[in-house]
Amino acid sequence: MAVIYIDHRAYEVKAGKNLLETCLTLGFNLPYFCWHPAMGSVGACRQCAIKLFKDKDDTQGRLMMSCMESVKDNMYLSINDPVAKSFRSQVIEWLMTNHPHDCAVCDEGGSCHLQDMTVMTGHTYRRFQYPKRTYKNQYLGPFINHEMNRCIQCYRCVRFYKDYAGGTDLDAFAAHDHIYFGRAADGVLENEFSGNLAEVCPTGVFTDKSLKEHYTRKWDMTMAPSICQHCSLGCNIIAGERYGELRQITNRFNGEVNGYFICDKGRFGYEFVNSINRIQQPIIRTKIPEAVDKNSLYDYLKTVLSNRTVIGIGSPRASLESNFALMQLVGKGNFYQGVSETDAQLMRTILHTLNAGHVHIPSLKETEIADAILVLGEDLTNAAPLLALTVRQAVHRKPLENAQQISVPPWHDTARREFAQEEKGPLFIAYPTKTKLEALAANCQYLSPDEIARLGFAIANRLDNTAPAPQGVDEDTLQIAQHIANTLKQAERPLIICGTSLRNEAILKAAANIACALGTEDKKASLFYVMEECNSMGLAMMEVPSLKQATEALKKKEANTVIILENDLYRRDAKSAIDDFLEQCEELIVLDHLHHETSNRATVLIPVGTFAEAEGTLVNNEGRAQCFFQVFAPKNENFRESWRWLDEFRQFKQGISPEDLQAPGDLMMEMAASMPQFKGAEEVAPSADFRISGQKIPREPHRYSGRTAMLANIQVSEPKPPEDHDSALSYTMEGYRGIPPAPLIPFFWAPGWNSAQSVNKYQEEVGGPIRGGDTGKRLFPETPAIENAFLNTIPPAYKASPGEWLVVPLQHIFGSEELSIYTHGVAERAPHPYIAISQQDANDLNTREYQLMQVTIGTLNYELPVMIKKELPHGVVGIPYHVSGLIGIAWPAKGILKPVMT
Repeated sequence: MAVIYIDHRAYEVKAGKNLLETCLTLGFNLPYFCWHPAMGSVGACRQCAIKLFKDKDDTQGRLMMSCMESVKDNMYLSINDPVAKSFRSQVIEWLMTNHPHDCAVCDEGGSCHLQDMTVMTGHTYRRFQYPKRTYKNQYLGPFINHEMNRCIQCYRCVRFYKDYAGGTDLDAFAAHDHIYFGRAADGVLENEFSGNLAEVCPTGVFTDKSLKEHYTRKWDMTMAPSICQHCSLGCNIIAGERYGELRQITNRFNGEVNGYFICDKGRFGYEFVNSINRIQQPIIRTKIPEAVDKNSLYDYLKTVLSNRTVIGIGSPRASLESNFALMQLVGKGNFYQGVSETDAQLMRTILHTLNAGHVHIPSLKETEIADAILVLGEDLTNAAPLLALTVRQAVHRKPLENAQQISVPPWHDTARREFAQEEKGPLFIAYPTKTKLEALAANCQYLSPDEIARLGFAIANRLDNTAPAPQGVDEDTLQIAQHIANTLKQAERPLIICGTSLRNEAILKAAANIACALGTEDKKASLFYVMEECNSMGLAMMEVPSLKQATEALKKKEANTVIILENDLYRRDAKSAIDDFLEQCEELIVLDHLHHETSNRATVLIPVGTFAEAEGTLVNNEGRAQCFFQVFAPKNENFRESWRWLDEFRQFKQGISPEDLQAPGDLMMEMAASMPQFKGAEEVAPSADFRISGQKIPREPHRYSGRTAMLANIQVSEPKPPEDHDSALSYTMEGYRGIPPAPLIPFFWAPGWNSAQSVNKYQEEVGGPIRGGDTGKRLFPETPAIENAFLNTIPPAYKASPGEWLVVPLQHIFGSEELSIYTHGVAERAPHPYIAISQQDANDLNTREYQLMQVTIGTLNYELPVMIKKELPHGVVGIPYHVSGLIGIAWPAKGILKPVMT
């Protein structure tokens, strides 16, 4: 610790930080533009000037940029020195000379960092009266709008896009007063994190184009803390609503998970909430008319549920509360995971490894500090985008840390990058095709899934010769395995990443063996699993059988009525298997929010609320339970939480009064009591009766407007706002105005800080955890290891079969996931169906790129254009996972290929 003196007052602070972040942590309002807590300092904007003195007797001092000065013991500085204040005021006036007077029409108006800093420096009158510099704006794709005239040359955009996120198609052009930030030519921003430019940019140069289509000022939105629904990482988000529509997703800081950033799929993939494909009201297809009201639905279901044994099918995209409510309704013995036996077995293997105690389960942010990384069988950019971003930081971290050897402080971004040059930390990838992280990798191996597993087992054996070794491995592979093993062993913080994308259990076991072999008595190696959906881990932890066992139960006539919860089964297994399952159902009750192939087969169809219209708990890939909250009360009264529907069905099935409906907190307490593995999940968020000074937490900012005018066409008087009995949040602008507990923060705002930068006021220290601790609770405790650590399920060497190909699913960030595709920008970025084959296979089949290929997988036939990927192993082909209707395939799959003659 160090003691510094700010305007003659002593403060004890952390040494090694820069003065800007130290002053912000202490609560001072010091303006800045170019500095960002995740990206460090470059000293470009000159806005954070302070007066620095030699000692307490120095009265002259000198101007310094606080972001470029390290904290040292016995420093004397002044923020309020008249010269420093005047300098800051002049700088902002220079920056504003070319900035347009368009706050009233700018999308950033009211949530603009430039506005905040201008007011903070006291620049209220413009003296510049000459023609302003102007630029031509660019088309940057469906996600980001470009308005270059607003630029103040802070360089944040290119620093984030190029240096932090690894993008190559956005750059700085020209120089001096004519600097231009954009692409060499109009075109779509290719990086998967481009949406963060809307939050990183301190002005309105880069703005959210999806918000522009139904624009609402930040202060006029109803907001709630939420969790991203599109992958297993559990990124924290803020969802904003106006007029009954979800209008924007922004990042919600969580120091253990996503930090300051989210991917484009998470930011823009929310339009399924507003989709015309929503199920609008209950439907009973055995009645005419089919659409019924709630009472008619109840009357029908009372008979069905009271007199029959019912099977429940859960879902990895439904909350814990909803899955548990279905289990309560049908009984644990009749509740099944809504996934294939292959997927269920993969998750059982993961749970076994995590519960065995041999490995450390890192948080997402912990992966940033790994100093050697091995990725087995995953394309991280497409399967878990933010993990790819943290891996990118980890690869650069070690070379950047080496700059401290020559006394370059860790916050000095420019100097550290100049020192590191192109040096990178060790990253090894084994995957069937090239991935975007390949440019950072020290070694890439393009292998079939089984060969990836065999490489993993060989690495584990090289680390510990008591680990099982694969037989028949060639010498080159053994040398690569030895090199990777040596690198991992020398690392202080090695990280192994694998997952379920290739549907290969042996890869999971090989990764576990490597992590076990790396472990020592003093520490465990880190093992990070990638899964497919937002609650894949939560559903697996319920430890119930798969769809296969549900089909067997139906065939044995143990039941004939099925309830399917938020699940399109045709995405889970072979079409023939799902057809067989559904044909056994005399009564098929489906609860979901979107129409799909499974809902089309339902005899009873019940609409439910999306994540924006419901409250629930999800468990991410590391076993962290986190809550999402209802953003708005939907106008359609049929859009109810699925757990609420199911709990009502349980009531009238058991003859319980409808007044005894459980709240989500009650469900979680009962779940934790009956399933010890979920102990702690009920404590993730404060209970519904939580109050601060007797007040709830408002979902609406204090400047919220239009409460009367919004519905004046219906009723002139202001209607009573909805009441939320399920959480400590209210649907009003009235309530507690301080900083609430982290799980209940609906938006970030502080006096004088209206932009996303206001998160600084909520943190214990700038860049550190939210005050009181970040959201979420880990459900996997660090346990002592059990005996017999190594797994010994080594597959034989892969050998291509004549006339038959191994088909692997290739993940795509846009298109593979079920819900985000309802956003037209995401659909525009999604690939068209194709089949990827190796050059050798293309030659053998006498085919060329873009020629149609007939692909037969089980009972399914497709005609797909050929895409030649030279790196693919012989005998292995890839098709985009779930893209444009490529569903109903049982993975892993075998296929027969035949060129289509034209």
